[in-house]
Amino acid sequence: MKQPEFSATQQSRSEMSAGNPFQIGLFGANLSSGRTATTVPERWSGSWDDCLRMAQIADDGGIDFLLPVGRWKGYGGESDFHGAGLETITWATGLLAHTKRVTVFGTVHAPLFHPLIVAKQMVTADLIGQGRFGLNIVAGWNQDEFEMFGIEQRAHDERYAFAEEWLQVMTRAWTTAEPFDFDGKYFHLKNVISKPKPYGQSRPLIMNAGASGPGQTFAMRNCDAFFTGITNVNQGSQGGYATAGALSLIDSAAKRVAEIKQNAQQYGRTIEVYTQGQIVCRPTQKEAEDYHHWANVENAEWPAVDRLLELNKISRANTPPDVYETKRQTLAKAGIGGRPFVGSPDFVAEELGILAKAGVRGIAVSFVNYIDDLPFFCAEVLPRLKKMGFRAA
Repeated sequence: MKQPEFSATQQSRSEMSAGNPFQIGLFGANLSSGRTATTVPERWSGSWDDCLRMAQIADDGGIDFLLPVGRWKGYGGESDFHGAGLETITWATGLLAHTKRVTVFGTVHAPLFHPLIVAKQMVTADLIGQGRFGLNIVAGWNQDEFEMFGIEQRAHDERYAFAEEWLQVMTRAWTTAEPFDFDGKYFHLKNVISKPKPYGQSRPLIMNAGASGPGQTFAMRNCDAFFTGITNVNQGSQGGYATAGALSLIDSAAKRVAEIKQNAQQYGRTIEVYTQGQIVCRPTQKEAEDYHHWANVENAEWPAVDRLLELNKISRANTPPDVYETKRQTLAKAGIGGRPFVGSPDFVAEELGILAKAGVRGIAVSFVNYIDDLPFFCAEVLPRLKKMGFRAA
């Protein structure tokens, strides 16, 4: 299937309105504690007031996009990690109304939303943001959450077949002017019409982070952006990262980008590659490493970390004690997924620059507290990336 040419408006969406060679977004701010399973008192609240302030700082500071996590219940512990969370489409709609340039995504579990209802919701958000809404589509994952809704998850591979048909219904609703019928395996719809259409005769950007073979195939066939983990680095004594890990990082990232782009070419498409991580940036390397260890390890929300491992079928019962402890330490240090960037502004900029050199299009990052930490990052790290040629003037 040949990928259609972008219209001028669609190309602008792909550039997320800023045209930065390396794009930077904020990840998980719609949830309590964000992406750091910690009990420190300054951990992220996830409240609407804080999210609004965070989005305005990001909008003014040059951040390219905001990517929420679709979550319906917490993981326990003293903080009930992710226990409080704002629904992502309405969250995005509110933020788009109060910002001017940042792209805001909604993260949607396809089996929980009818495609015609969510298509209308997303168009509403997109018109409010004048083309700044994006879709992060999720095929399924957390069984506890699906049981809350009384919905049984399909077999793993079938989830993506369903998601593809779900997406076909939605994109037809976005693009078809006349009423249409849809007779598929999962949806049987009659006389469908949906108005208005998305902003500027284009459609929202679509991303996915499927890790399995079927998940990656779905992304290659249907999405503009694919999120993947890039973590092949050498840890320092407290979870910081030594400069010696730079070569392994660029090699790992370049190899992964090449694989993904080659897979997309099999379907006659191009796709951009993104990754995720946690930022702990302080004036000195020692300050950053000390704080990272204090927040992520010394005050880790261990019951939530253990629950996350359990959902990935890793438990003390089926894993040797030393292996299990390594996995839980790694997950806590990494901000429950992705890769931590821990250090001074020079160090963090250098490491992000390595990803950019390897062909990674962008990264979604989290902070222990977005309002507290984001201004320093924007003031110190973004100008360094600009000097390196990875951010627009």
